Amino acid sequence: MLQRNIIQIFIRWKQEFGHRALLISGARQVGKTTTVRMFAKEYYKHFVEVNFLKYPSARAAFEGALDTRTVVLNLSAMGFGPFVEGETLVFFDEIQECPKARTAIKFLVEEGKYDYIESGSLLGINYKDISSYPVGYEDEVRVYPLDFEEFLWAKGIDSRIVDLLRECYDKRNAVPTAIHEQVSRYWREYLVVGGMPNVVQTFVSQDDFGKVVQTQKSIMATYRADIAKYAGTDRVVVQQILDAIPSELGKQDKRFIMANLKKGASRRKYESPTQWLVDAGLAYYSFNTKAFELPFEATENRSLYKLYLVDTGLMSSMLLKNMQLQVMNGDIGVNEGALVENQIACMLASKAIPLHYYDRKSRQELDFIYPNNGMINIIEVKSGNDYRKHSSLNAAIENFADYIGQSIVLGPCNVYQDSNITYLPLYMAMFL
Repeated sequence: MLQRNIIQIFIRWKQEFGHRALLISGARQVGKTTTVRMFAKEYYKHFVEVNFLKYPSARAAFEGALDTRTVVLNLSAMGFGPFVEGETLVFFDEIQECPKARTAIKFLVEEGKYDYIESGSLLGINYKDISSYPVGYEDEVRVYPLDFEEFLWAKGIDSRIVDLLRECYDKRNAVPTAIHEQVSRYWREYLVVGGMPNVVQTFVSQDDFGKVVQTQKSIMATYRADIAKYAGTDRVVVQQILDAIPSELGKQDKRFIMANLKKGASRRKYESPTQWLVDAGLAYYSFNTKAFELPFEATENRSLYKLYLVDTGLMSSMLLKNMQLQVMNGDIGVNEGALVENQIACMLASKAIPLHYYDRKSRQELDFIYPNNGMINIIEVKSGNDYRKHSSLNAAIENFADYIGQSIVLGPCNVYQDSNITYLPLYMAMFL
């Protein structure tokens, strides 16, 4: 069973007096259901799981009154249970399939007899009518694919290694060479395997990389099926955009150009299909900002953006075409740049850092900028050995020194400080 950091958030939620329901969002197959089951097994005597996609008949339990007694009685009659006050976690999975269950959460939480967790893979694109959202009765948390630390745990790497890496990051000390080289290899594995739990489990338990790729393609097939089922009249365009993300990131400027999909296509015309992917948790926007000042939202140009895929392993299965082993051996260049930048974007997004890039008249481009304590941090991502060449970063430091908090270059290097630029190995993005 894979170890997940988010369990700590669940524990803190349970310990809060009079806690609300916990709403868990995230893309399909990132491990939401499995993690809830792990948590319930450890911290509750009784666990009731109601999956409205698997058991659509369970929706009928919410057709009448929405008080606890009526709902529990209805569910019990359907075979769900047992319900023991003060000792039971009730899990409503795929709750977007039962809007009335979402409405009922307010009343169920108010009565406080049981604990409730809700989850749904497609909550963000749920356009079904909900008579009343339970505002003030839910705490929302998002689940992402396994991060690099969790990937290391899955491989059986001692937690003391991660502690050492964190100490080197905090103190800006070089990582011992042998450890740095081995962790760098794990990082390259992570680029092609990614963090989808089923893929990681396949990777660590079987000596067959073909099965890893097969599992990745199966997940992508599930995503395509969701698009066909839920995206309505936009489904063809949504599919085209999803398939285009790897190739668009493989370009030199990495910016997503709609006209590359279809001549004359525009951001305005295709905004809805693109937003569908973002709302479904399958992609992340990174918007351009042309002014080096906070807040970025005030000056961002939403017609210029990059699109990143939710999991870099899935992207590798689309982009590399049987070259995964070359990436793991460090023998590939251009496509690795796309994978590396996508992975850094995913790691930042999982920490709730809004994604923006700076580009001034296509002359100065900074891969990622984000606010930190009133200042602006810069991250430049380098996949090759020329990581010390960064003219745009140098120009930003010269022009905006008073606004910059940290200037960071992530690359195939060890930790070191050179004047006002911090060089970090790519895997240390997990500590940002």
